[in-house]
Amino acid sequence: MADVRVTQPHSMSTDEAKSKVAGFEEMMAKYGVKAKWSGGHADLKGTGVKGSIDVSDRDVKVELKLGMLAKAAGIDASRLEKSIGRRLKDAFEGTESA
Repeated sequence: MADVRVTQPHSMSTDEAKSKVAGFEEMMAKYGVKAKWSGGHADLKGTGVKGSIDVSDRDVKVELKLGMLAKAAGIDASRLEKSIGRRLKDAFEGTESA
């Protein structure tokens, strides 16, 4: 069961949506989380965290499972979920209204 689950709806093609996720992916890389893409799916892996990103023509879904290291470091799943939700919303809605 995922500790963090975020869904961001959109009305773009899968490729356009995947390009919007690039900024989010760069942010994750700062924390040592890497994404390995295969089509519209990416497996995420980093110290104390693993999960996935799924991009479709309707939405982007991010799911993360926090490991013992992340929990021991004090990472709060609900705060992380809110932060990811904000970043995805900004990526999709922020640029469309500009």
